[in-house]
Amino acid sequence: MKKVCLSMAAAFVLVAGSSMASEAVHWGYSGHGGPESWGELNPAYEMCAKGVNQSPINLTDFVESELEPITFHYSGLATEVVNNGHSIQANYTAGSTIQIDGKTFELKQFHFHSPSENTINGESFPMEAHFVHAAQDGSLAVIAVMFKIGDENEGINKLWKQMPAKAGEKVAMASQVKADDILPKNRDYYRFNGSLTTPPCTEGVLWLVMKQPMTVSKEQVEAFTHVMHHPNNRPVQPVHARPVLQ
Repeated sequence: MKKVCLSMAAAFVLVAGSSMASEAVHWGYSGHGGPESWGELNPAYEMCAKGVNQSPINLTDFVESELEPITFHYSGLATEVVNNGHSIQANYTAGSTIQIDGKTFELKQFHFHSPSENTINGESFPMEAHFVHAAQDGSLAVIAVMFKIGDENEGINKLWKQMPAKAGEKVAMASQVKADDILPKNRDYYRFNGSLTTPPCTEGVLWLVMKQPMTVSKEQVEAFTHVMHHPNNRPVQPVHARPVLQ
């Protein structure tokens, strides 16, 4: 099982960010290949339809808990920007990690969704970033950051200047962008167990959603959606019996 998980994590972080896209099976966010049909497109995607711990969710009915702080050891830079057809993704240099529950997860990449995939107390945000981390055993942790309309985000501005316009294109970063530039100073968070938000919708992903949103300008959101050509958010999924801790 460990080998399977590790392979899955490797494909997840190297091929398409939050999407483990299959060349043979087209999936997307509308029409025949849209989220409602993901579970029927390929047997490997059955969790999209059958899973009971799916992401994203509406975070509400919080359970008060003594959540330990996430320990950040971020030191690297974004190395390239990729348009994988489903999102804009910034791949990251090796060595930046977080620690939680005594376990170390390495930051592999971060990517964006507009509008947000998760909602908080029913509120949707114009944009959401996912910072994807993998542990040595293949398990995954995603830090999610919400963005509200406000001041231009300097880190995103640097990324957008080099954002590939066509799916499948990638561009080496010409300016320095650190993950810290896109994370809030206040690292208080919500926590729940979930899944990948794209096929194959694999479960067992630890979700850590920052409470403090960042700002992004209306023009920056419009630039992203212009390149994507469509919203790239999966609708919220049933929470079932999962607790959402804070």
